[in-house]
Amino acid sequence: MAQSILIIDDEKAIRKALIEILTFEGFTVDEAADGAEGAKKIKESNFDCILCDIKMPKMDGMEVLQIARQEKPDIPFIVISGHGTIETAVDAVKKGAYDYISKPPDLNRLLITIRNAMDKKSLVVETKQLRKRISRGFEMIGDSEPMMRIQETIAKVAPTDARVLITGENGVGKELVARRIHDLSGRANGPIVEVNCAAIPSELIESELFGHEKGSFTSAIKQRIGKFEQANGGTLFLDEIGDMHLDAQAKMLRALQEGKITRVGGEKEIKVDVRVLAATNKNLLEEVEAKKFRLDLYHRLSVILIPVPPLNARRDDIPALIAHFMKDISEEYKQPQKEIEKAAIEALKQHNWTGNIRELRNVVERLIILSDKTITKKDFETYILLK
Repeated sequence: MAQSILIIDDEKAIRKALIEILTFEGFTVDEAADGAEGAKKIKESNFDCILCDIKMPKMDGMEVLQIARQEKPDIPFIVISGHGTIETAVDAVKKGAYDYISKPPDLNRLLITIRNAMDKKSLVVETKQLRKRISRGFEMIGDSEPMMRIQETIAKVAPTDARVLITGENGVGKELVARRIHDLSGRANGPIVEVNCAAIPSELIESELFGHEKGSFTSAIKQRIGKFEQANGGTLFLDEIGDMHLDAQAKMLRALQEGKITRVGGEKEIKVDVRVLAATNKNLLEEVEAKKFRLDLYHRLSVILIPVPPLNARRDDIPALIAHFMKDISEEYKQPQKEIEKAAIEALKQHNWTGNIRELRNVVERLIILSDKTITKKDFETYILLK
């Protein structure tokens, strides 16, 4: 489908010339003879780009620009004028115009500007869609009493820089809580960097967290920036913190106390501005008793404690979770969403979810793949109760 351009200019000859050139280049072109007509078309239709004069009857280009920013902020707006000055150009760009071109326009420059503006629009739209998909993947679902308590705690703690320790069984959604805290914080525009402490060998955890200098050990063939530096200005999420080696815990404590790190093999102290969130499926106080976790580090991490209940303790949320997963998985597979019988939902609600939400999603995915158009209780008994 051809990309569309709206030309707003009170000079008929200019409109005609631009329409001929842009149509020849493969664009679909609409026109407006004054600012008021242009503003009306912006509100009523979607365009990929807008070319607009400044001096026009009824409504000037700067007023049209203001309306375009309010109504269709993603559409690139290019100002074209024969009466402009540097100040006018700067003012237009400050108010949201993509670019400013003087009349008579250089056609090569105009075409390049239009294509660059459209490319930028496509990237902006794709980025918004990607962020929406990512945020959907980390959405917290449920309005049971335990979930409401967690949401209330998140709302209170997120705007602060307080450290939070999130506890709970595997698969309950501890990462979702961390992501939600980050998204509601003043650091939302910064990075959130995750470290799975259980997945990194003890001899590599310091390098992973703090980075290393070239030549600091045998395989250090170049400098490495650690997770603390990567998360600067944002949030560092330490998952499975209970599995961190004691030596690394000591360095972690120092980093939290001083807001500084030193790369492995380095001498320079590096200041970092990082909010730390941690999660574990272990009882850290029992780990302290067993001398596997530092008590001082526990107190540093647990300014706020958020225990996440197992799915069996919030069964009222299961229907909403099923609906969410069915929609999400159907979109992922690019197929129509299936129906599910109430009896099947009730059977899923009464099931013993030892793997928590992660297990529930896997079960819903299995039922979507193996069932016909409607998921029945019989499907649940056939494909889930396999033991």
